[in-house]
Amino acid sequence: MHTTEEVKETAVLVAVQTQKQTAEQTKEYLDELAFLADTSQINTLYTFTQKLEKPDTRTYVGKGKMQDIIAYVVDNDVDMVIFDDDLSPVQIRNIETEFAKFQHEVKILDRSLLILNIFAMRAKTVQAKTQVELAQQQYILPRLTRMWTHLSKQRGGVGMRGPGEKELETDRRIANDRIVFLKEKLKQIDKQAFTQRKNRDRMVRVSLVGYTNVGKSTLMRRLAKAEVFAENKLFATVDATVRKVTFDTIPFLLSDTVGFIRKLPTMLIESFKSTLDEVREADILLHVVDISHPNYEEHIEVVNSTLTEIGAADKPTILVFNKIDLFSSEEIVINDWEIGSGNEPENQQSRIEKVTAFLKNSYMNNPQPQTVFISAEQKENIEELRDTIVKAVKEKHILIFPNWLNEVHYPTEELEGEEE
Repeated sequence: MHTTEEVKETAVLVAVQTQKQTAEQTKEYLDELAFLADTSQINTLYTFTQKLEKPDTRTYVGKGKMQDIIAYVVDNDVDMVIFDDDLSPVQIRNIETEFAKFQHEVKILDRSLLILNIFAMRAKTVQAKTQVELAQQQYILPRLTRMWTHLSKQRGGVGMRGPGEKELETDRRIANDRIVFLKEKLKQIDKQAFTQRKNRDRMVRVSLVGYTNVGKSTLMRRLAKAEVFAENKLFATVDATVRKVTFDTIPFLLSDTVGFIRKLPTMLIESFKSTLDEVREADILLHVVDISHPNYEEHIEVVNSTLTEIGAADKPTILVFNKIDLFSSEEIVINDWEIGSGNEPENQQSRIEKVTAFLKNSYMNNPQPQTVFISAEQKENIEELRDTIVKAVKEKHILIFPNWLNEVHYPTEELEGEEE
């Protein structure tokens, strides 16, 4: 029998535990790397870690650990080795040389290349595809030395800089020309996007931000009552999506953009800055956090750091703790009775109510920024979030339309906007 099921490529993951991180953090980073690999349809077979003051400048890991990796890859016919940090061209060349000694061809990837691959898979619009290609070209350019070492013969001809130009130099020039072209193309696209945004300047703009895979797109569907793609994968949303929403007769624009992640490639942030204008130019930010994740506090720091990098850290923000239905309750005791597991349907609602009460009485419930605890998937506390958004939007709306309070308003149905 023939099967149409696509066979996944296999990989081993490699990370270095430096003095700046704990064993638990290293495991968390590798788990996230495995999730990135799974999103790229890659099956992780094994993970390797090594304690070093800093990654080895020659092969990232030490000689002994590299031999262990090679032995496992050769014995199990693994397709690729993925490293949790960016590799330099020298490191990539040296690692490939080590594998060549055993006559075994294997793909060498680092975290940035894996993320770029996912962005390329997810990009749908012309703008997103252009941004991803620009980031890819900027990533490839300094690594052409190792990627094209087999193209060492000389050639000349029409369109060449001159007789005897090496193919490597030609490839570099082509890559540089392509980067210039893509940057110019993005400028034109950004001008059009700016014109679109300018036409809606009189409306309050609310933007969803957060770490990748925290439920932003699911929340977008709940608030806008519109079909928005959502999936339990990293970077399910790459293209910016904008919807027109009306709460209590006040229309505003709600946007969902790409999620952030630790060690996000610099060239990706640079090329996606025009898409992130939705965040930079927003009036209000909804910072969505997966409270069920064990390292949600670090995720908050990563998002805040990225917001600072793009110049959006000073925006009025509502902190939305999502996935309270999945929040761990091992250490929660309220009025001397523990919260149940919540696995039984009849206990789920009671459990969520108790978790919400616990969280509202915890240090996480701060007035600055204002905090709301919800479950977008289970539609829990969405009305409370909606009321919080309405209050914030009204404050901004009055600044735009000072006479709005003196006008007569008639009830209107909520509007579903079109994707920008």
